[in-house]
Amino acid sequence: MHVHTLETWRHQHRFFDEAAAAAGQRRVVWVVVLTAVTMVAEVAAGWLFNSMALLADGWHMGSHAAALGITVFAYGYARRHADDRRYTFGTGKVGVLGGFASALVLAVIAVLMVWESADRLIHPLTIAFDQALVVAVVGLLVNLASAWLLMGRAGGGHAHADAHAHDHALRGATLHVLADAVTSVLAIAALLAGLLWGWVWVDAAVGIIGAVVIGRWAYGLLRDTGVVLLDGAAGEEQTHAIRSAIEADADNRIADLHVWYVGPRHLAAIVSVVTHYPRPPEHYKALLATVPDLVHLTVEVCQCHDDPCLPDAGPAETPHQN
Repeated sequence: MHVHTLETWRHQHRFFDEAAAAAGQRRVVWVVVLTAVTMVAEVAAGWLFNSMALLADGWHMGSHAAALGITVFAYGYARRHADDRRYTFGTGKVGVLGGFASALVLAVIAVLMVWESADRLIHPLTIAFDQALVVAVVGLLVNLASAWLLMGRAGGGHAHADAHAHDHALRGATLHVLADAVTSVLAIAALLAGLLWGWVWVDAAVGIIGAVVIGRWAYGLLRDTGVVLLDGAAGEEQTHAIRSAIEADADNRIADLHVWYVGPRHLAAIVSVVTHYPRPPEHYKALLATVPDLVHLTVEVCQCHDDPCLPDAGPAETPHQN
């Protein structure tokens, strides 16, 4: 006879892979350092050489350095407080909250960049194109090196590439760095246009383009993190998968269903099942075992006492367990 104790039924709320989180954190720390140093150099050079394109590229790098810094903080904080009972559903939303705050700052930066670029279009300044171009090229090289590091090429091999493919946070960080590289290319193009053809206005125009890129990224981050922070309902695909799996069994019907995110890619659900043929909650949890990202599930089983809708659909009796 197997005796269940309270500890047997308790479960953890660790909604992340600790080994992958530690490895991801180390990679991102190096990229944050590289990006932050280059950002300071580009912003300083932008002011010194009067290049709005260089300033835009520097602030764009700074925006992603902030995002990557939040990723590092979230990795560490989530691991340190994974078992802290003050967090009802664990620490999965720490990074989400940081991302929301970062997005607000980025939105302000984008507005300031548009303001400064518009002023440069109206009142153009003399730009030291040669010096600014050197700094922009260095920034591009740093972006490419950071992407190379995040993609695991420094360690080489199939194992690093496979780990990168399954670490969504690391993949997102790589996309941010590649976006920085695109902005660096725009800055180089603007400085070349000014150096070769005297088109000073292109520099300020690229500053506005950079602001739009940052603004769109900030809007997307605000939208995505806001839904998670406000316990917004999961998408139709997830709720349909849960409903279909439960209602395909016996004559089960779902009377109440709540599905929401407790982390960036972690779902929780509360399911109220009405049936003429009740089974233990473990039976219904097993039906939902294949639903992607479902990490926390609570099931309520309510027996219907009127005439069965499907008289022959009842399951066999569950063996009595002592």
